[in-house]
Amino acid sequence: MPGSRKLGRPSDHRKAMLRAMVTFLLEKGKIETTVTRAKEVRSVTEKMITMAKSDSLHSKRQAHSFVTKKDVVKKLFEEVAPKYSERSGGYTRIIRLGPRRGDAAEMAIIELV
Repeated sequence: MPGSRKLGRPSDHRKAMLRAMVTFLLEKGKIETTVTRAKEVRSVTEKMITMAKSDSLHSKRQAHSFVTKKDVVKKLFEEVAPKYSERSGGYTRIIRLGPRRGDAAEMAIIELV
């Protein structure tokens, strides 16, 4: 499991949350979350896209083991990865939005470039 931030959760909850967020980001192309979560999601998402660029059976099985929806894995290999074939990293962008009203947590939008 990449990343070093604990995000105030036990490891199984943290992994489940990251899996869900990465799946949603690959599906929708854009999500709004806190800055620290966005940074964690970015590292995992970039690794997934880089892995999908190889388009081998092994990488497809690895993607299926992490991404929670089959149609999102299909989209990752058929649409997202080919779009970044000329690019060697930097597939996501984090835009800071300012503090959240309830608890003043720093918010951000993470999106695929």
